[in-house]
Amino acid sequence: MGTARHGKNEDHGDRVLTGRIIHRLNHAFSRYLPEQRLFLRSDTETRFIRLTPATQAIALGTGGAVVAWTIVASAILMMDSLGAGNAREQTRREQIAYEARLNALSADSEKRTEEARSAQARFNVALEQVSRMQSELLASENRRAELETGIDVIQKTLQNAIEERDAARAQLAKARATLVARNGTTHTRAGQAKDMEETVAMLSSALSDTAAARDSADSDAQAARKEADKLALDKRLMQERNKMIFSKLENVIATTTKPLDKLFKKVGISPETVLGEVKRGYTGVGGPETKISMAASDPATEEEEANANKVLAGFDRLAMLRQGVNQIPLGLPLHAAFRYSSRFGWRKNPMGSGREFHPGQDIAAKWGTPLYATASGVVVIAGWVRGYGNLVQIKNSFGLSTRFGHMSRIRVKVGERVSRGQRIGDMGSTGRSTGPHVHYEVRQGDKPVNPMTYIKAAANVF
Repeated sequence: MGTARHGKNEDHGDRVLTGRIIHRLNHAFSRYLPEQRLFLRSDTETRFIRLTPATQAIALGTGGAVVAWTIVASAILMMDSLGAGNAREQTRREQIAYEARLNALSADSEKRTEEARSAQARFNVALEQVSRMQSELLASENRRAELETGIDVIQKTLQNAIEERDAARAQLAKARATLVARNGTTHTRAGQAKDMEETVAMLSSALSDTAAARDSADSDAQAARKEADKLALDKRLMQERNKMIFSKLENVIATTTKPLDKLFKKVGISPETVLGEVKRGYTGVGGPETKISMAASDPATEEEEANANKVLAGFDRLAMLRQGVNQIPLGLPLHAAFRYSSRFGWRKNPMGSGREFHPGQDIAAKWGTPLYATASGVVVIAGWVRGYGNLVQIKNSFGLSTRFGHMSRIRVKVGERVSRGQRIGDMGSTGRSTGPHVHYEVRQGDKPVNPMTYIKAAANVF
């Protein structure tokens, strides 16, 4: 009983305290919100509702809160609408700029391809000219050797004729000395005289033939010297043309090779490393670094041989660098309109709080957009990987590998060899993703590197 009485006293005290608080509030608000009465009249009676200052303050606060919330919500809606319009306009401008860039890259790629074809055609023409000139040079050398041999034969024949003439003269002098010793004079009997006349006639004829042969040999020798001089002049002119052709070819090679050297240096790969990797792929006889060897050994021919081998080495280096380009991930993995949605490096966690390291470049486009390999290589992963969703990983050359994550569909298999530009899948939003995009990743060994370095480097080639 005592406990019940004590509980009633506590309830009474609480009501008294609450009444005092309400009274003080009404007194405080009464200076600004005096008490109001709202009369309600009917046919039989009149009633009123008393509005205390506290009740008026609560009503005004509630109404003000509703009005403020309405204003803030309207402002948020307006800002979202304006932001969406600006985003659409920005996306449209980026798409126009990207299409213009694609057109420029396509035109530059066609130009580079045409330059390479033109250089190859000029090189083939130059090789044909070098081969033809080499054949002409060898033919002229053979003719010169034949002429020198003919001159030697003629000179030997002339020498033999002169020796025979001298011997005949000596025999004639000896015969005359014998006649003088026998008869005291060169006159002999009729038989001796006839024999002598025949001998003299024979000697005269031999001398005439010898003189004619000598004159003919001299004429042939002069003609051979003129022909040799003409061949020597033709050889010098041909060597000058060869020098000019080789110089132009060297300029073409230097102009075509310079962008490739710049590309490899930009992505941090030494061109010599690329050449060594490509050389290891060659087997058998022939191919790169097969040198030209000429039969002649004079200094001018050796110089031409050195120039030709230098040009061939330049074209071999160019061809190997182009093969190396196909083995490096360059350019974008898609050919449609897109936007960069998240860059490489530290970023705010899109799925929660805090910051995280993003090892790739996110590229957003429509669902199902075709995705292509950015370099030749072998597929080592083609399936579901935690976080990546549907993932394709390609092992490229020079310790590089590329990853394509969040695919909606995979179009290659593990162990399959793919080429640059081959379709490997479709864009999606599988795995840890907030919307359709491809997570494009480039790795050097096990370390992720910035893919934008390789995307921008493609501007020097494609």
